[in-house]
Amino acid sequence: MATYAVGDIQGCLEPLKCLLKKASFNWDRDRLWMVGDLVNRGPDSLRTLRYVYKRRDNITCVLGNHDLHLLAVANGLCKKSRSDTLDKILIAHDRDELLRWLRHRPLIHTEDEYTLVHAGIPHIWTLEDAHEYAAEVEAALRGPEWRKFLSRMYGNSPRRWNDALVGYPRLRTITNYLTRMRFLYANGQLDLQSKGLVPNPGRNVAPWFSYTQRETHNQNIIFGHWAALQGQARGDHLFAMDTGCVWGNTLSMYCLDTGEWYSCDCS
Repeated sequence: MATYAVGDIQGCLEPLKCLLKKASFNWDRDRLWMVGDLVNRGPDSLRTLRYVYKRRDNITCVLGNHDLHLLAVANGLCKKSRSDTLDKILIAHDRDELLRWLRHRPLIHTEDEYTLVHAGIPHIWTLEDAHEYAAEVEAALRGPEWRKFLSRMYGNSPRRWNDALVGYPRLRTITNYLTRMRFLYANGQLDLQSKGLVPNPGRNVAPWFSYTQRETHNQNIIFGHWAALQGQARGDHLFAMDTGCVWGNTLSMYCLDTGEWYSCDCS
């Protein structure tokens, strides 16, 4: 049995199949970890979601921002974006079953000295903090008022974590750190506008993983979300998985047991 981690698929099903074939992945014995963003922007969001759901017993998947966006759009809590490729999911006969499963996915998963998360963990949080805070959002998503949470999920504020935060501002901030974060100020404040390899001009920020005082510096963190990195943040316990498949680059996969990397072109 081997465990593999794969980057943001975003509806690019054929590259995923290509990777699994390259690795001789066996669904009878192997396991697949997914960093989230299963859907959106790519050509096969519905087929991807069905493919993953059918094999869910062998899959560990955390939620990404595009997955949360799908849940909000499907429940009429947010308008679609022009670039969304979610229509086939929204009219599918099995959409409720698929979305119920998706809504019950975690935001973070730790096992065998590896942690799986979509965007990352801010340097001001310990691993225990991240799990504790993620559990609050997971409870909201799985509870009776999950639609209300999704309706209050959007927004860039509060920008900085504070233990005294309560209610939906607290849940929104946790969600933004775990699913949208790239750059941070030294005090932990989020910069949600900068998205490339370098921050927007005039912002004294750095990548979340670059702070030397990061509480999780000795933890193995597998993350996606940041396609512009092109996998550059690898080593020193970091495994950057998003290599921009949906933008015509490659989809990447890593074997936790052997340390071997795999990639497939997405053209």
